[in-house]
Amino acid sequence: MYQFNYRKAASLVDAAAKLAEADDGMLMAGGQTLIPTLKQRLAMPSDVIDLGGIAELTGIEVSADAVAIGAMTTHAAVAASGDVAGTIPAVAKLAGGIGDAAVRNLGTIGGSLANSDPAADYPAAVLGLGATVKTDRREIAADDFFVDLFETALEEGEIIASVAFPVPKRAAYLKFPNPASRYAIVGVFVAETAGGVRVAVTGAGPCAFRVAEMEAALADSFAPEAIAGIAVPDDDLNTDIHAAADYRAHLIGVMAGRAVAAAQ
Repeated sequence: MYQFNYRKAASLVDAAAKLAEADDGMLMAGGQTLIPTLKQRLAMPSDVIDLGGIAELTGIEVSADAVAIGAMTTHAAVAASGDVAGTIPAVAKLAGGIGDAAVRNLGTIGGSLANSDPAADYPAAVLGLGATVKTDRREIAADDFFVDLFETALEEGEIIASVAFPVPKRAAYLKFPNPASRYAIVGVFVAETAGGVRVAVTGAGPCAFRVAEMEAALADSFAPEAIAGIAVPDDDLNTDIHAAADYRAHLIGVMAGRAVAAAQ
């Protein structure tokens, strides 16, 4: 680990100011990605700004049509929330399936989204529900947020404050997990929302993406059989030590069908 200045932010405004002052600063949420990165000397920031003490970034608020989750709310808190489970149970179940107990009690939704790991679970929920990512500067629609491998629409110095999930008519998330890390080799979030059916995939490509053909088929008939014959091209899917692109393409169909059945 290279030497850096550790700075603890007292508020969202303070965090933005400390980040702007740093020569090459990095934000730390739960640290589940950043700390191993620093230990392996894969990053050399001048400053690490810790968001852990900012109360305004934690908490869950439920209204009639949305669930708003603060960026520093842990996966464990989301999984244990009766409000989330009673409003969007698919999100609570997704959070409960992230990593292990240590990861769930330290990792945060904001950190996960800002990192945009191709195998992370939360991007599927954000995209599948058409959520809105709220930052210290603006609001970003889910369809505009995920750009590429570890790349989002966040601008330099922009900080996620919360995520607002619209309450769907029904939804479910199913994943084929890596048995060691529990990252999604492929995960599919299916939701019937006020704006139509959405099918979001994580784990398969450089970042989370939607499958328009499945969405159209499910809009006509919300049943696993409606998408049974739909094949997702594997041209742009990931191939690594865990799975080949064609296998991931096959898994998208399998997990999507299971997610629809679960949502029913």
